[in-house]
Amino acid sequence: MANFLGEPTRIIEEKLETWLSDAKKVAIAGIGNPIRMDDFVGVRIVQILSGKVSDKVLLIECESIPESYIQQIINFNPTHVLLIDAALLGLNPGEPEFLSPEQLPIFPAYSTHILPLRIFCEHLLKTTEAKIGLLLIQPKQTDFGEGLTPEVEASAEKLSSILLSKLPK
Repeated sequence: MANFLGEPTRIIEEKLETWLSDAKKVAIAGIGNPIRMDDFVGVRIVQILSGKVSDKVLLIECESIPESYIQQIINFNPTHVLLIDAALLGLNPGEPEFLSPEQLPIFPAYSTHILPLRIFCEHLLKTTEAKIGLLLIQPKQTDFGEGLTPEVEASAEKLSSILLSKLPK
């Protein structure tokens, strides 16, 4: 976690600022299983953002079935779609990474989703003209249970703050 509070925070903030620089409408899909501890981080970030963003931002709590929300995303007609999820990245707990869909492995090492994120992204790319980005966070624990670990909760709070400062007003 110590690294996330230093240089990587600046790097993630710069990546998000660049990616969102021409955003007109942004759909944010929080992905995760509510009974798998840190896997819930994507939904937690959407919950933190709820009520704090403009109508140019669509917040969706997808939980573990993001494919159920494809039509809602298409109907919103976003310029950008940000998927937020936990992922085994080999980083310290709570550390984020920002990737494009092409950077996702074909066969993910860890997923609690029915449809792998890469396939979900490919479908979004075919059905929207939006830029797709993935904000992935290293979990500490994904055992059955509720609530995020302190490291991942702190990361969710920090990432939410960064997003609030970069999203369209």
